[in-house]
Amino acid sequence: MKRPIVVIGHRMGKGQNTAKGIEDAGGTAIVVEGMAADMKLGDAMKEHNADFGISFCGSGGAGAITASNKYGYKAKHHLRTNEAGVTAINEGVEVLGFGFMDTESLGSDLAKAWIKRNDS
Repeated sequence: MKRPIVVIGHRMGKGQNTAKGIEDAGGTAIVVEGMAADMKLGDAMKEHNADFGISFCGSGGAGAITASNKYGYKAKHHLRTNEAGVTAINEGVEVLGFGFMDTESLGSDLAKAWIKRNDS
C-alpha cells in the first residue's frame, strides 16, 4: 500500500486536526506553517511531491485555485462536506479547496479514499 503524501494549507495557520486524521489513516501529512498558508499550498505540494493537497479558507477556493493556476493541478474548490471531498478524490482531483473544516474525520476520509483508489 502506497502512503499518500498530503499537504495542508490553512488560511489561519491551522490544519493539525486534518493532519492527524490523515496520519491515522496511513498517510503522511505536511502542514504548511503560518497565516495565509493556503496561498503557499501549490509550492509546498511541488516541493514535497505530494499526492494531493487540501486548502482551507473561508470560501474554500483561493489556495486551490492558486495551486491549480500555478502548477496545473486538477482542482475542485468550494467543498463543504467529507463526501464531496471523497468524490473529488475518486475523480482524480489533486487539490481540494474547503471552507474551514479542519477535522480529523475529513483527513481520514480523504486519505482512505485516496488509498482505496490507488491501491493496486
